[in-house]
Amino acid sequence: MLFPHDTKVDALAKAPLFSALSKQELGALAKATEDLEVEEGKVLTREGDLGREFFVIVEGDVSVTRDGNELRRLGPGEFFGEIALIYENARRTATVTSTSPLRFFVLTRQSFRSLLEHQPEIEDKVMAALEERLGSDSSD
Repeated sequence: MLFPHDTKVDALAKAPLFSALSKQELGALAKATEDLEVEEGKVLTREGDLGREFFVIVEGDVSVTRDGNELRRLGPGEFFGEIALIYENARRTATVTSTSPLRFFVLTRQSFRSLLEHQPEIEDKVMAALEERLGSDSSD
């Protein structure tokens, strides 16, 4: 059930954290991901739990809730959990549950860290994107 490499590269390129990466760097990132499939009703992240992976939805939809209230829905091409790649003790800020059969891929913090050890230039670009994002979020 592997997704085409180009599908992953294109999806990863849409994440602000990875927007500065070259096609080759995105390809290396795509190779570090794992494809998964779950049924409707599966909890992918639970509010308050430690985060360890970044998710990219390929097919299906999820509901994002906090304190039992739905904040939004996400669908194909959308992603969540990127902060878990960067911060080791990051707690999930929301619960994410599949609302349909779901096909997605994940990048674990362990795979991401391993990739950065071999390609430190990716880390520089990701950290710059993170700083820019955190800077722009605080002005909202």
